[in-house]
Formats: sequence, structure tokens, C-alpha cells
Amino acid sequence: MIIPNNLGSKPVWQFPTDEELYQLFEDPTGGPEELKRSAKYFEHVEEAEWAVHVMKESGKAVAATLCIGPEGDMAGVSAGDCAVRLVKAGADIVGVNCHFDPAISLKTMKLMKEGLEAAKLKAHLMVQPLAYHTPDCSKQGFIDLPEFPFALEPRIATRWDMHKYARSAYDLGIRYIGGCCGFEPYHIRAIAEELATERGFLPEGSEKHDAWGTCLAMHTKPWVRARAQRAYWEKMLPATGLPYSPAFSKPDSWGVTKGDDVLIQQVEATSNDQLKEMFEKQKKFTGIVA
Repeated sequence: MIIPNNLGSKPVWQFPTDEELYQLFEDPTGGPEELKRSAKYFEHVEEAEWAVHVMKESGKAVAATLCIGPEGDMAGVSAGDCAVRLVKAGADIVGVNCHFDPAISLKTMKLMKEGLEAAKLKAHLMVQPLAYHTPDCSKQGFIDLPEFPFALEPRIATRWDMHKYARSAYDLGIRYIGGCCGFEPYHIRAIAEELATERGFLPEGSEKHDAWGTCLAMHTKPWVRARAQRAYWEKMLPATGLPYSPAFSKPDSWGVTKGDDVLIQQVEATSNDQLKEMFEKQKKFTGIVA
């Protein structure tokens, strides 16, 4: 199976010709320097379509996932239409990855599935969300959150959240269920344990703990022993422990999404003058003074 990545540093509409983009995807590695600059997700279905067309020539199954939410891609294509376009391009597996949490990603997957059904198309479904709760994200996803990327830890999902995610994804008909940024081994183990009956076996590492906290039955404190049950952890509403932490953040909304010059990646490090320009824009949009 081949999973195409957007190895280029520009979205498709910034390439002068279709042939140039086609040549880029013909070489999946793009060479050592290009690989270092790779960004393994698609925010625009048009770019993903090109990748699928090229990768399909390998004769292998092609999986194509987009970094989109329920609002669709950054060019305004709906989630359902994105799925349809990917399948028509030749993708065998379609779905979403990154940018949004499990709950939002599954909403998007539902829309993609409905789009495929309306178009009478079939494909396997794949989902790889963030392990961070992102109910306050805008269309761009967690990249717009002021905590991105170095202060996201208070948003981390619990292993119990992952049990719920895995079951919901499976019930939706998704059979490639994984994770992206923020996922830890215990998150993946929780997914596999939730679906152990369907898979026919427990994942590696399950022998290191008892499911649903039943090991707490041996704890010295009686109130902790009372937590040795699934119902307790399924209903848990964990606190952050941060007394001044807001429930939601205000996402950055710079309005640059469709080919703006400021989005073009460059090989050399950002200059001080360029950084000053970014700081001024940040001051304008957020009020933060660098």
C-alpha cells in the first residue's frame, strides 16, 4: 500500500505547470533535501488528487487522507466531495488525518462516507486524528490554536477517550483506525484493546496492565479501590489542574490559506526581517507584542 505525501513546499496552484507537479510526485522521496522539507498531509484535495494519480501507476493500493475538518478543505471543497474526488482519482482508501481531535475527525468521516454513498462509490475508510481535544479549532485546525505547538499538553486525551474513539470509528465502518500528533503508545494500545474482540487477540503490552483499572482492586486506599471498574473511568471528567486555564482558546485567524506568498516554505532559515514582519502581523491579529 502506498500513502502519498505532499512532498512539495507549495500547494498546486503555485506550480507553473501541471507537469512540474507530476514530476515531483513521480519520485516519492524527492531526494534527501526534499524529504527533509516534506509535510505529510494535504489541506487541499486538488493536491492529493495529483498524488493519487501518480501513485496509482505503481499498481499498489493507494490510501489518501486529508487534513480537513467538517467544513472541508482550504479551497472550500466539502468533505463529501473531497472523498468522491479522491476515489474517482483512484484512491482505494480515503479519510482524514491530523489537525483535529477524534470527535471532530469522526464527524468529517461521516460526511465523507455520506458523500461516497450519495455518489454510489465505495472505498475503505481511514482515520488518524490528533490526541488533543480541539473543540475550539477553526477550519485550519489545531495549527491556529495559540498553544500550537509547544503548549498543547493540557489538551491531551485519556486512554479512556481512545476506547470511545475506537468504538465510534469502528461502528461508523472505519477499519483503518490510528492516530497522529500527540498519540502515545498507551493511546494506540487502548484502541487495540477496545477492538480486541473484533480483531481476535489483545495487542502487545496488554499483559503489563489490567483493563479498565481493575488492578486498583489491590490499592491500599479504599476510595481508589472503588475505581477498579469500567463505569468509573468511562464517566470520568478530568480536570486540568490549571486554575487560570480557559476551557477554550481563540484560534488565530490570519486569513492566509490560498497560495499567499507568506505560506511558501523556503530552504534557508527565516531572516530577522521576515520574523519582524510576522511579529507585526501577530500584534495586529492577537495583540501580543514580541
